[in-house]
Amino acid sequence: MGKHTKKVHITGKYGTRYGASLRKQIKKIEITQHAKYTCSFCGKDSVRRVAVGIWKCGGCRKVLAGGAYTMNTPAAATVRSNIRRLRELAEH
Repeated sequence: MGKHTKKVHITGKYGTRYGASLRKQIKKIEITQHAKYTCSFCGKDSVRRVAVGIWKCGGCRKVLAGGAYTMNTPAAATVRSNIRRLRELAEH
């Protein structure tokens, strides 16, 4: 059988190279980029990363733009909340 990693999980492929701190950062990034996300259109947990910033839902086949490593970025969340706030101000 193959060797298993105890603590390093996905970054075991790097061995002892690059230093522990960098491998921990990469571990966090690689876990988020390989994770499945919930589709905002169909509600299924089937959005996967296709390329940098391109996310595709396996259920409804929609292609979404997002962050490089995560589906939603903090900056996008800020913009969304600002747009919602301005829309509410315009209605009143």
